[in-house]
Amino acid sequence: MAQVIFMGIVATLVIDIWAVILSTIFKLPTTNWSMVGRWCAHLRTGQFIHRPISQSKPVKYEQTIGWLFHYIIGIGYAYLYVMLMVFIIIKDPSLTSAIIYGLVTLIAPWLVLQPALGLGLFARLAEKPNTIRALNLSVHLIFGVALYFAWTLSLALF
Repeated sequence: MAQVIFMGIVATLVIDIWAVILSTIFKLPTTNWSMVGRWCAHLRTGQFIHRPISQSKPVKYEQTIGWLFHYIIGIGYAYLYVMLMVFIIIKDPSLTSAIIYGLVTLIAPWLVLQPALGLGLFARLAEKPNTIRALNLSVHLIFGVALYFAWTLSLALF
C-alpha cells in the first residue's frame, strides 16, 4: 500500500509542477483548488451541482480541503491503476498502459467535476472551453506518464 500511496503522491506532484509551469510561463489558467474544496464541503449538505461554484457560499478551509481532495484522488487513481494492471489486465504496468489510463481518467473532470462546478460537460460553459480541454488533456497525459515512472521508482524503493 505504501508503494501505491507513493505513486499517487508523486504523479500528483508532477502535475502540480506542470500547473505551475502552465500558469507562470504560459500564463494559462489552472485548477482553483479552493473551488474544488468548496464543492467538496457542500457535498455534506447534499448540494452536488453549483451554477457556478464561485457563487456558492464560501467554506472555511476550502483551499485545504481542495488540495487534500486532489491528492486523495491522485492516490485513488494510482490504486485503481495498480489493481487494474496487476490483478486484471497484465502483470506489470507499461508506459503505454499508464498513458492510456491517464487519458481515461479525463472522464472524471469532463463528466463529473466540471458539470458539478457549473462549467458543464467538457467545460462547455467555461470562458475558453477548448483551452480548458487542452489543459485537462495535458495534465492527465502527464499524470499517466508520471504514474508509470513513479511505479518504476517505487520498485526500487519498496
